[in-house]
Amino acid sequence: MKLTILGGGGFRVPLVYGALLKDRGEGRVTRVALHDVAADRLSAVARVLAEQAAGDPDAPEVTATTDLDEALRGADFVFSAIRVGGLEGRAEDERVALAEGVLGQETVGAGGIAYGLRTVPVAVDIARRVARLAPDAWVINFTNPAGLVTEAMSRHLGDRVIGICDSPVGLGRRIARVLGADPATAWIDYVGLNHLGWVRGLRVAGRDELPRLLADPALLGSFEEGRLFGPDWIQALGAVPNEYLHYYYFNRETVRAYQEAERTRGAFLRDQQAAFYEETRHPDTAALAAWNRTRAEREATYMAENRDAAGAGEREAEDLSGGYENVALALMRAIARNERATLILNVRNRSTLAELDADAVIEVPCLVDAGGAHPVATAPLPDHAAGLVRSVKAVEREVLAAAESGSRSTAVKAFALHPLVDSVNVARRLVDGYTAVHPGLAYLRG
Repeated sequence: MKLTILGGGGFRVPLVYGALLKDRGEGRVTRVALHDVAADRLSAVARVLAEQAAGDPDAPEVTATTDLDEALRGADFVFSAIRVGGLEGRAEDERVALAEGVLGQETVGAGGIAYGLRTVPVAVDIARRVARLAPDAWVINFTNPAGLVTEAMSRHLGDRVIGICDSPVGLGRRIARVLGADPATAWIDYVGLNHLGWVRGLRVAGRDELPRLLADPALLGSFEEGRLFGPDWIQALGAVPNEYLHYYYFNRETVRAYQEAERTRGAFLRDQQAAFYEETRHPDTAALAAWNRTRAEREATYMAENRDAAGAGEREAEDLSGGYENVALALMRAIARNERATLILNVRNRSTLAELDADAVIEVPCLVDAGGAHPVATAPLPDHAAGLVRSVKAVEREVLAAAESGSRSTAVKAFALHPLVDSVNVARRLVDGYTAVHPGLAYLRG
């Protein structure tokens, strides 16, 4: 079975390959095609993968190419983890937004909109090529903003594109751990959009254990989200929010922390990864060891500004590990082998959430089999959550419309309607600022 990884020179690709190395069942991936527009990054990651596979005669064969069509031909699965504009683009997203006093995070607020506007045209082109060159392939999308990009691709691939994210998995794992439950057997009632969801229940043997957590401030304060949001606020919500909702619920504090930081997250990752790729240029460098060191620092500093703003302290050792690669592998196995699995995924709504239309991509538990991912019916959202979900989905639709039409005024509308951008004038300046620094947004300059 062939897996094509788009963004194959990306830093986290070894996580995916590491998961593949552990998979020994029938119908496993035997060929991996890496694609990236940057040949030097491809070479560096290929070296890491070669060291990972050393001594394993059954390791999946790895090829690398800068030819997208070549990479896609014959693919059974396509894993999309591209970053249009690179980490320099992310750093610019943050800089332009913070200069206007608004959030520039890569999936939330102004930064997420800017990232989406330059990513959607590329993602749509990929979807069209997949439909033409590998029509039977399943696309697993991790490209951010994951929900928005998955919805853009679904307009060309239907249900054969599925979005994944490690954030709900990590949240469910932490809640289960605190409650003494096995995350592998607990049913997590999670609902929302990508990076905008809530855990409303955690069932073990048919019994909802979440009320026990919500009633105990000490338990709530014992894991990352509890410290991030505070037990009082979680109890008021009656649900445990995804960590990314910290940008909404504590926006002023987070923006201030970002403005006061020595470097933004994007600038930190840009510099850190540039050093890694430069180090691996040298033939004597132990590429896997260099990657492991860099990854450990990356994980430890994840959402550091938010934790600083909340006084949440350092990340726990159990959380300093990847998760999305295991979701991707579980998803591929369920489809390829018809092994029924339950996973939290980004899929088309159909009739799952009454608050949104059938084609809106949402993030909910799904039953997965050879026919793909099937969202599980869920109870309606409370008013506060429904309002936020509808508002952000409306912004996503404006982003899709702007990317399709090239309309500057529609792009301004997308920024202006976002809950974290509080002014039409700010929205106009954001569009001016982003089009000035991003060649990929030249289509909005008219």
